[in-house]
Amino acid sequence: MKVIIAMSGGVDSSVAAYLLKKEGHDVIGLSYELWDRRDLASSNVCCSVETIELARSVAEALGVKHYTVDVRDAFYTHVIEAFCESYMQGRTPNPCILCNKYIKFDFLLRKARELGADLVATGHYARIEKKPGQGPRGEGQGEKIRSTEERFLLKKGIDPKKDQSYVLYVMKQEELAKTLFPLGGMNKDETRKIAMELGLVNALRAESQEICFVGDDRYANFIRDFSPESVQPGRIIDITGKTVGTHRGIAFYTIGQRKGLGIASLTPCYVAGINRESNTIVVGSRDNAMKKSIYVKSLNWVSVESLEVPRKVHTKIRSTMKEAPSTVSLRDNERLQVEFDEAQWAPAPGQSAVFYDGDVVLGGGIIE
Repeated sequence: MKVIIAMSGGVDSSVAAYLLKKEGHDVIGLSYELWDRRDLASSNVCCSVETIELARSVAEALGVKHYTVDVRDAFYTHVIEAFCESYMQGRTPNPCILCNKYIKFDFLLRKARELGADLVATGHYARIEKKPGQGPRGEGQGEKIRSTEERFLLKKGIDPKKDQSYVLYVMKQEELAKTLFPLGGMNKDETRKIAMELGLVNALRAESQEICFVGDDRYANFIRDFSPESVQPGRIIDITGKTVGTHRGIAFYTIGQRKGLGIASLTPCYVAGINRESNTIVVGSRDNAMKKSIYVKSLNWVSVESLEVPRKVHTKIRSTMKEAPSTVSLRDNERLQVEFDEAQWAPAPGQSAVFYDGDVVLGGGIIE
């Protein structure tokens, strides 16, 4: 088949392209021009000038065609503006999820249609499994899952250290039906080994841990430059309402943060709350940042058509955290309440809560 693969210039997408070609597919590489900031050209972030050139070089070495698509306008609107606005409102967004939802798969599928390709692919560590529908099932404990005749399941990658299913919960069935994840059944060491055996120029390249349009990960400085008037100092208060310090602007803080508070205390203090209306940061003990119950909105069900709850699931509230046992209950058509078996560390509004049944991603939403 003809397959369009997103190539970031990193080792994962490069090896994924090689594996597809090895299977006999007609492979075409696609890189995204995301952002105007050319000062990121030498940084180790995806979709910079340097990494696009790396992707082109690898594509040439593998003998596959390579295209670059300009998505700057869409990226600015759906990712950068949304990212900055969330922080200015005291929330903590995940730009990779925004990019997957509005940019990556949308433009891959557009290019696939343009070039007459059958499928698209990325270097994500996740799996897709096709399952026939089984009709209504599971009536116990108030639970009922409705299924269509055929369903594509989004599943974890087998490497628990690299599993990226969390950032993919926003995918739709029509996207899953046309997507391949060649690395889903591999671990990162295997990927590196293949890249080294092939002599790829990026075989030993370090992974980027930065936000692609920020570069040095100083996101608050980026937001200040984006909208100087939005970053206003205010009070830091304790949980009793007493003023204990002054903050630099709520965009510089996130729930659970301990460092950089600039306040004197005999015991460790953590950000336990952010109030945009009063422009205040609330600090307290570690226990004050623990939550047993959260609300989730902007829901997307990916591996099931819908969910009638309550239902026991495992919920993951950060990409780097392990999912935890919980019960989800519908509060209205647009919100779920998640009740954890045990209190969880610092759920941050704006982050995503993703629901799992074993290694299957049921869906997810935004922590409210």
